[in-house]
Amino acid sequence: MDKIQTCPKPVRCPFALALILVLGACRKTETPSQARPPTVVSFVAVAAERVERTTEFPGRIVPTREAQVRGRATGILQKRLFEEGSNVQEGQVLFEIDPAPLQAGLDAAKAATARADATLKMSKATADRYKELVPINAISKQVYDQAVAALGQNEAELLASRAAAQTAELNLGYARVTAPISGRIGKAMVTEGALVSATEATLLAVIRQLDPVYFDFTQSSADLLRLRKAFASGSLQGADRGKAGVTLILEDGTPYSHPGTLLFSDISVDPTTGMVTLRATIPNPENLLLPGVFLRARIVEGVNTNALTIPQRTITRGTAGTSTVLVLGPDNKVELRGIEIDRTVGTQVVVARGLKAGERVVVEGSQKAPPGSVVNPVPFVPAASGTPMPGSPTN
Repeated sequence: MDKIQTCPKPVRCPFALALILVLGACRKTETPSQARPPTVVSFVAVAAERVERTTEFPGRIVPTREAQVRGRATGILQKRLFEEGSNVQEGQVLFEIDPAPLQAGLDAAKAATARADATLKMSKATADRYKELVPINAISKQVYDQAVAALGQNEAELLASRAAAQTAELNLGYARVTAPISGRIGKAMVTEGALVSATEATLLAVIRQLDPVYFDFTQSSADLLRLRKAFASGSLQGADRGKAGVTLILEDGTPYSHPGTLLFSDISVDPTTGMVTLRATIPNPENLLLPGVFLRARIVEGVNTNALTIPQRTITRGTAGTSTVLVLGPDNKVELRGIEIDRTVGTQVVVARGLKAGERVVVEGSQKAPPGSVVNPVPFVPAASGTPMPGSPTN
C-alpha cells in the first residue's frame, strides 16, 4: 500500500510566514495613512445692534376718574332710572327721591320770605315818616332811632328768608340725583323704598371712567439708580417719557392691542418697600380692562444703540450661573470663552462682557469641536430663512 507523502512541518511553516509578510506589505501599499478632515461647524458673527431696553412690571388697573353717587337730600327713594352696569353721561338723572316734603319746605321758605319782605316795607315807610317829624320835634330822636334799627333788622330777616328759600330750592333739586361724571355705573347700593339720609350721605352707586384707564406699578429705587448710571455713562439712551411705549400683557399671555403712555414716576421712595410708584395711561375703548385686575406691562426704559447680541442657543450655562460660548480664533481654532449676559431679547441675548463685535461664535457642531480643535467654519443659516447646510452637524 502506497504511503501518502506529506510536507514535513519544518518545510511548510516558512512558506506560511512568507505569505503573511507579503500580504501585509501589499496592504500598507494600497491604503496609505491619511489625516482626518476638520469638523464642520456653523457660526454667527457678533453684531452690534440697536436694542430697546424693556422691563416687565406687575401692576393694577385703576380708573382715571371714580365718583361716589351719594344722597344730598333726606327722603324716601322712589325711582332708579338707570341700568346697572351701563354707561351714563354727566348730568343724567339716576335716582328720584320723594320731593313732596322738600317741596313743602320750599313753599314755607318762600312764605317766610314774603312775610319778611312785607315787614321790611312797613318798617321802611315808618322810618321815612319819622325822619320828617324829627326836625319839627313831633317825635323824639329816640323813637326815630328805634325805627331805623327796626328797619335794619327787617332787612337782615329778609336776607335770611331768601337764603332759606334758596336752600330749600337746592334741596328740592337734590331729590333728582344726577351723575357727577360720565362713565360706567355699577350696581345700585339701595333699592326703591329705602330711606336716603343727607346727614349720613347715603351711598347710592359708584361711577368709574374706564376709557382711558391708569396702570399703576412700582419699580425699585435700585433699578432707577442703575438706569441713571447707564444713562450717565452713555451706554443707554433715555426714552422720551412723553412717548415711552407701554404694552400690557393680558392674563392669557397675549399683548393688549392698544399701547399706552408712561405718565410719571413718583418723587419719593416708599420707606417700607424701597419702591417708587409709576403710572401709565392705557386706552380702553372696548372696556376690556376692568379696575382692580392685576396685569403685567412691558415698559421701554431706554435704547442701547450698540448692543452686542448672539443667539441663546450658542450659550452653555454652568451650575454656578456662569455662561460660556465657543469662539473661533483667526486660525479657526476653537476657544472656550466666559461671558456676562445683560438681558434676553426674544431668541437673542445681549452680551455685557466677554465678546467683541465681529467675533465668530459657534452655533452648531459644538459637540464635535472641543476647545483647542481646528474646525472648518461655515456661516449659520436659520431654518426659517433657508435650507439647512448640506452635511452640517447638529448638536
